[in-house]
Amino acid sequence: MDKVILESTITCPECGHRKKEIMPTDCCQYFYECEHCHSLLKPKAGDCCVFCSYGTVACPPVQQDRGCCGLGSDQV
Repeated sequence: MDKVILESTITCPECGHRKKEIMPTDCCQYFYECEHCHSLLKPKAGDCCVFCSYGTVACPPVQQDRGCCGLGSDQV
């Protein structure tokens, strides 16, 4: 199995602000607040988390072919 990438850059669809973040390994992150415009990002339909929708790298469960890890966390 390839090494899981934990760093992803999220791009806000509202203002275009980009920020590198470390993804959680034990849950999906369902909400993310843009530090620039304060928009609350949620996954797009069919995606399990904000990293799969707006990040440069899919979340660890998806990278490991474990699929979506459920509703996700409320971490912001």
